[in-house]
This record gives sequence, C-alpha cells and structure tokens, in this order.
Amino acid sequence: MGLVFKGIQKTTLIDFPRHVACTLFLSKCNFRCGYCYNTSLVLEQETGISLSEQNVFDFLEERKNFLDGVCITGGEPTLHSELPGFCKKIKEKGFLVKLDTNGTNPKMLEFLVKKNLVDFIAMDIKAPEEKYSKICGAKADLEKIKKSIELIKNSGIDYEFRTTLVPLLSEKDLLSIGELLKGSKKFVLQQFHKDMALLNPEFKKLEPYSKEKLEEFAEKLRPFFESIEIRA
Repeated sequence: MGLVFKGIQKTTLIDFPRHVACTLFLSKCNFRCGYCYNTSLVLEQETGISLSEQNVFDFLEERKNFLDGVCITGGEPTLHSELPGFCKKIKEKGFLVKLDTNGTNPKMLEFLVKKNLVDFIAMDIKAPEEKYSKICGAKADLEKIKKSIELIKNSGIDYEFRTTLVPLLSEKDLLSIGELLKGSKKFVLQQFHKDMALLNPEFKKLEPYSKEKLEEFAEKLRPFFESIEIRA
C-alpha cells in the first residue's frame, strides 16, 4: 500500500539546510510532548489531507527542476515500516532526503544510513536524561536515544541535533544536554511557541525565554559543538 501522508509544505527554504525542498508530514508518534503543535498528527486525527506515495511522486515530477530534496517529518516517521522503501524511490528520482526523528528507533536509522537512503538527519533531543520521560510525556528508552545519537554522529552524513527551549528546561539542563552531545557537528536551540494549538494546553501558561536568554544559552553551549544556531 505504501505511506499515506497527512500534510505537505510545497516549498521550504528552512527545513533542509542549504537546499530548496518540500516537507511531507506523517501521522503517529510514540511521544506526547506537551509543547508539540502537530497535535492532529501525533493523535492520528483526521487532517483532511491524505496523500498517497503516487500523489507525492506526481507532485515531485512537476517540481523536479525546482526542488533539491524532500523532508520527511511527523509525528515520528521511523514508526512506519514502509519508510525505507519510500526513501529509496525518492532517491532513485534524483532527490535528496532529509529525515526528522526523535531517535527512538536506532535500528531503522542504522538501516537508512547503511543503505544510503538519507542525506540529512535532524534529531530532537527533548531533555537531559533525568527529565526525558517527563518532558516527552512518555516512557523514553534512553539507551535507544543514546544509540541513535552515536549512530548519527558517526554516520558520515550531514546532521543536526536540536532542542526546543520549553521553559521547563533550565540552564543546568541545557548544559547536561551539551555534555550528552559533546563533539557533535551542529546544535540548534529552537524557540518554544505558546501561541499555537499545543498538545497540552497547560503549556500555554509558560512564558518563552527571551531572545537575549536564548543567546546567553547559546554562548554557554558553544564549547560543546562545532556550530550552534538559534531558530526562532
């Protein structure tokens, strides 16, 4: 049957660094992060959009002279067993593939890397180890998370790790994340946005860190990484 996508962003200059891409959204997730704004995807609610793989390939054929790559996000894409087959077809059509993941399926990530089915991986790091399950709203297998981190760091392909700065995370927490990811190529600090349809409405009561505070965090984390970026 193949994958069924629940959303598409036809053009993005941000999601796939240095490339013009489209972004495809898959439903289903094994985390329940309160600050998540892809609520319908996480809870597998009807979005009103349903794109088959053929729909996607028809779209890509129309845009083949404009797009460099395809971003696959969710939800959590690695929960779908059809993902490698889809990535293979995308690559065969001459497009680059960028994958967003929470790192809970290192076995799938290893297969994708070994088979050269992805060109860029962005992994979300939710929290330091001791707060992981609290922040992601589900029991997190930290060994799998750490295995994915090492796999991505040693993959030989382009990547970034990123953390959404939900105000439940302190400076101490961020420094712990820095230690966990020490020596990584790139780390992205993502601003928390409360003015969206969040999975847990209680998170709307939290006040985002100021731009100045984000810059202060970035400066303290700089020694851990080759590069660091703030994404508002």
